[in-house]
Amino acid sequence: MLLAVDIGNTQTVLGLFAGEELCVTWRLSSDATRAVDDWYVTIVNLFERSDSVPEPYAAVDDVIIASVVPALTTVWAELAQRLTGSDPLIVSAQMTGGLVLKVDNPAEVGADRIANAAAAFVLYGAPAIVLDFGTATNIDVIDADGAYLGGVISPGLQTSANALFTAAARLPMIDLELPPQILGTTTKTAVQSGLLYGEAAKMDALLRCLQIEQPLLDDPDVPIIATGGLANLVAPLIPLVTERDEHLTLRGLRLIALAEGVL
Repeated sequence: MLLAVDIGNTQTVLGLFAGEELCVTWRLSSDATRAVDDWYVTIVNLFERSDSVPEPYAAVDDVIIASVVPALTTVWAELAQRLTGSDPLIVSAQMTGGLVLKVDNPAEVGADRIANAAAAFVLYGAPAIVLDFGTATNIDVIDADGAYLGGVISPGLQTSANALFTAAARLPMIDLELPPQILGTTTKTAVQSGLLYGEAAKMDALLRCLQIEQPLLDDPDVPIIATGGLANLVAPLIPLVTERDEHLTLRGLRLIALAEGVL
């Protein structure tokens, strides 16, 4: 079995693969203060308590990691050693599974974006666009040959919400839920509208600008795939989105492991 680990700034998402099948996923807080022993106990408990895990944790053969948190990369590399007895694959500009990075500085490209691009190319075709709604909202572009061309990074929905609540003392913390209409009739619905409809409008405008700027994207058949923890909230409000794949990053990690000859 393959354990795919997507370490983000806010959450760490785990996916357990038996062959091509994604058996189970877990979301954990990306807490860099936790010791390796603590993480190990957590992982063992997740395996033992899940009815969807086909075998005990000792059956994990390989681990692949995409991380944007260097401190946690080190922790999970040690965890992988404990789980499998071997070093994990760590996605980077030097470990892309064959994905070509056509950008000025490939080392700057986040591992999650590499995994998303790899998955988009294989699973949905190219050229393609990926929208990833996480701590940051990323737009990533893949050309017709499957090479990564670059993208756009903006504050994520929850990040924007937290900044608003911190800066505006009279605005209450609210749940990120879709209000019934754009026009808010209470402070709560007005804030929800600004955050959710505002995020959707921003992404829609950026996508349309990219289609004008990049001729390869100006085709209705170009897949636009939404992923990330908040995609289900925002993606339905963006007419240009053609696909929603909550676990695109994890699937990309499996494909990179396959290309690297691990599976």
